[in-house]
Amino acid sequence: MLEKKDIELERAVLIGVVTKEQDEAKSKEYLDELAFLTFTAGGEVVKRFTQKMEMPNPKTFLGTGKIEEIQAFINDNEIGTAIFDDELSAAQERNISKILNCKVLDRTNLILDIFAQRAQTSYARTQVELAQCEYLLPRLKGMWTHLERQKGGIGMRGPGETEIETDRRIVRDRISLLKDKIKTIDKQMAVQRGNRGQMVRVALVGYTNVGKSTLMNVISKSDVFAENKLFATLDTTVRKVVIGNLPFLVSDTVGFIRKLPTQLVESFKSTLDEVREADLLLHVVDISHSNFEEHIDSVNKILDEIDSNDKPTIMVFNKIDAYEAVPFDADDLVHVKTKANYTLEEWKKTWMNKIGNDAIFISALNKENLEAFKKRVYDEVREIHVKRFPYNHFLYPDYEEES
Repeated sequence: MLEKKDIELERAVLIGVVTKEQDEAKSKEYLDELAFLTFTAGGEVVKRFTQKMEMPNPKTFLGTGKIEEIQAFINDNEIGTAIFDDELSAAQERNISKILNCKVLDRTNLILDIFAQRAQTSYARTQVELAQCEYLLPRLKGMWTHLERQKGGIGMRGPGETEIETDRRIVRDRISLLKDKIKTIDKQMAVQRGNRGQMVRVALVGYTNVGKSTLMNVISKSDVFAENKLFATLDTTVRKVVIGNLPFLVSDTVGFIRKLPTQLVESFKSTLDEVREADLLLHVVDISHSNFEEHIDSVNKILDEIDSNDKPTIMVFNKIDAYEAVPFDADDLVHVKTKANYTLEEWKKTWMNKIGNDAIFISALNKENLEAFKKRVYDEVREIHVKRFPYNHFLYPDYEEES
């Protein structure tokens, strides 16, 4: 299931809906992100389709007319894959596949595929396979439509276990085996974390592709894999960092994303133990992204799920070199100034002003404002360290004195 293969660019169409909760602007942004996910997975987006709906059709997700329009486009342009922005039920996926006669994926399936490509260590591969098995189990029926008997029970006894039941049993057994394997690895990793002693632990958290691994490389002078693609980092990396003469540990964790599949949140909760046990969180934000505020909310939601939202946190607004405000004419009487027109200085006067010293603006790639970042992290780590070892405060002077 997790074998790595060279993937040719697959021609794909993207499909989303516009609802009361998800207006056209938000739907467009979600499809932009889905297009980036498709590119990361090895696909080429040929066209996007959207439909305004009160609620998705329980049978085919979209309306009949829109499905027929997509079917015609797929047939005329030799499209191999249709990717939906929302999670499809097993019945919807089955019905749509029959109509479109091509491979049908939803956002969850696409993310799982990317994770399968990116998983490097045995631990990450085990977690991804567990998530894939849990996603696959309710969808097995659709893969065995050529079988007349789908389930056992009254009127179905006689020939013994059918092929679909055999596969269900195999997948359930595999899920049980993988969960046991993860428990074993969790114990080993807990011992490793315990062996690190009483050093202060700092965890980098944030949305995917915001520059966490790049920042990790800059401050730890290491060579963690970093790439301008989603989910470049799956395996947690821990490095010893020294600022001034103060040593501490920094861990780079998997990035978060909106609509993160439930199976992945559950499977990767053990990976996020580094976040749970951290003394300080560095919440990295890509301020050049047009909707970074929603990214912050998504990350905070997942931190809340893993009981880590009350930890000391420094907001690190990264990629200031790439930030560009949309020009606005003050004499324009037609248009209203929006957040898109804010300069960095104007942003600092908004809710960011309430964060105070816990908001740092940097560019990890161009190493801009890194001294202020190092000073802020040094001060926070020093305070945590001195509380833990009250008689060690004289070993670590103020950052200005040290530098």
